[in-house]
Amino acid sequence: MQIHSKLPHVGTTIFSVMSALAQEHKAVNLGQGFPDYDMPATLIDLVTAAMRKGYNQYPPMPGWMPLREAIVEKVFDLYRADVNPATEITITPGGTYAIYSALTCLLQPGDEVIMFEPAYDCYQPIIELNGAKAIILPLQFPSYTIDWQAVQNAITPHTKAIIINSPHNPTGTIITERDIRELQKLIAQKNIFIISDEVYEHIVFDKQPHLSMLRYADLRQQSFVCFSFGKTYHCTGWKMGYCIAPPVLTNEFRKVHQFNVFTCHTPTQVALAEYMSNKEAYLSLSAMMQEKRDFFMDLMKATKFTLQNSSGSYFICGTYEKISGEGDKDFAIRLTKEKGVATIPVSAFYQSGKDDKVLRFCFAKKKETLEAAVDKLIHC
Repeated sequence: MQIHSKLPHVGTTIFSVMSALAQEHKAVNLGQGFPDYDMPATLIDLVTAAMRKGYNQYPPMPGWMPLREAIVEKVFDLYRADVNPATEITITPGGTYAIYSALTCLLQPGDEVIMFEPAYDCYQPIIELNGAKAIILPLQFPSYTIDWQAVQNAITPHTKAIIINSPHNPTGTIITERDIRELQKLIAQKNIFIISDEVYEHIVFDKQPHLSMLRYADLRQQSFVCFSFGKTYHCTGWKMGYCIAPPVLTNEFRKVHQFNVFTCHTPTQVALAEYMSNKEAYLSLSAMMQEKRDFFMDLMKATKFTLQNSSGSYFICGTYEKISGEGDKDFAIRLTKEKGVATIPVSAFYQSGKDDKVLRFCFAKKKETLEAAVDKLIHC
């Protein structure tokens, strides 16, 4: 028997490859983006309590209403956006799922979606699964900024959406007020939608604001804005997130959602609704992660790597031209096998495999993990 693959060029992700390699060689894993420290014990206790109290059956399809109401309060506090919990918020099994459902409800065969590389690896496969075409534009190296004239030149009558990711995975860059102005000009009076990947919204450094699409009334009306509880509360394995979109867009989003997973794990939603009253848990996250970033950057001064800046996210990128002229994938594999540190080669985030000889490091780790990794990297 044979099946005609919808994704013939897709194999095992680099994250799985590098994590398996790290495990095989007992390497320190600074590759895949998840913390190695514990999530809040209080939140675990709240989930257990919710199960014992009987919150074990289906919640409403869009999500547990008290959780949606807690999100409304947070969004207003942070972005001064008035969001309707009944018609504009859907709880999802993770941020990637939210992106999938947004693109799936939006795209028709022949549509085009503008996206930027290096890119989180789910974007292009989702576009192609829906019979649409990814129009891939490179971010300008080494600043990883958007060339807005190139975006303007890429727009055609088939352009349906543009994907924005800030803070950015894998580079740690963030969009600026200039980017917002250019985006506003770009989509004004056009039937172009925004898929805004904001899963690292609470991890922005150096007292810079997170410029959510929700801050801007014009952009918000054309946006699916996707978030993650997992990144916020150090529980990536829970796969919990949400999507905020105007009622007409949310209505279409939920048509896909209800026939896919229908709804999400009830006890977790009940627990999150209560835990979100602890605003300091997310308001303090930027400072906590900036301390880890700065600690890692200071340690890395003793190595031959040259780190770029990270303005947000779990990640920071670095070049290794003082060490090797190898391609980044070969170097990352050798680094794992011979030095015992796993990273992610940034060429994996390009469909073309564009290789600027850059590695991505995840610093969302315990201090002793970062110290152990750098102790090994010093000997490169």
